[in-house]
Amino acid sequence: MQIPERTYAKPNFTSIKSSFSSDGIQCAATLRLAVDSAKPMPAILMVHGWGGVQDALTPPFYEEFCRAGFAVMTFDYRGWGESEGVLRNAINPKQRVRDANAALEHLKSFPEIDSKKIVLWGSSFGGGHVIELAAEHHDLLGAIAHVPMLNGMLAVRAVPPLRLLRFGLYALADLVKIGQPIYLPVVSKPGEFGSMDRDDAYQAMMLAKEATKSDYDNRVTARSLLNMGPYRPGKRLKDIRVPLLIIGGTRDSVAPFDENTIRKANNPCIQIRTVEANHFEPYFEPTFSTSIEYQLTFLRSLQES
Repeated sequence: MQIPERTYAKPNFTSIKSSFSSDGIQCAATLRLAVDSAKPMPAILMVHGWGGVQDALTPPFYEEFCRAGFAVMTFDYRGWGESEGVLRNAINPKQRVRDANAALEHLKSFPEIDSKKIVLWGSSFGGGHVIELAAEHHDLLGAIAHVPMLNGMLAVRAVPPLRLLRFGLYALADLVKIGQPIYLPVVSKPGEFGSMDRDDAYQAMMLAKEATKSDYDNRVTARSLLNMGPYRPGKRLKDIRVPLLIIGGTRDSVAPFDENTIRKANNPCIQIRTVEANHFEPYFEPTFSTSIEYQLTFLRSLQES
């Protein structure tokens, strides 16, 4: 895997830092706008994955989206990155969807943004959140779910039994423990203990850290693992009424691509594209070029419709 050469270059956009309230907790956000924008712009809200923060694996995508004429907003979930929240690095899908919904309303409030032309973009676990949001917000211009988590039970079944047992014990211990939570790595080397050790996860983290020259708090609460199996955002596919592009990796074992669930929804609003890749390869070259072209083509079609 390689960092896309055309990204991480001198930006052609300006960044506006801000924050918004979600359930009374202040969440950090960054809006990126073309330097010469003179009228309200179409915009993309990026909804990050399992251990994602604003610049974790996202710059190659938002730089391309800005070049394509979109403003782009990223944000940190409560308790992650630059956002407030007492319990740090915990994952609760329901809370995250509320955070993303609050971020959407915040994005609409900017005078520089055309609130009627907003696209949701979600990757991995965040791809599931985007499907949930797209099912509720029929006024969106469209949505993109990139290597999305559609069925958490498929991800659980991909974990070796002994590793799964260890996850369960850590998660239960974290729930009953008084005081500081029990943490484990979000990403670990292959075979080492962490919530993701497959599909080049560790290599992806190291490449991203090197490219952005930033550190990453590689921790997640053990109790977060209990939320994976029950999470089934794919059930909402039938309710979507806006154009939705889903890009799946054929060799993905972190968020196994559940194409049958998509087909069963029989929803004409949904487009499916696949890449011959594991979970993290679409963030990097050579697969990135294929994935981003699918997305840019989809975005152009939205602007033309």
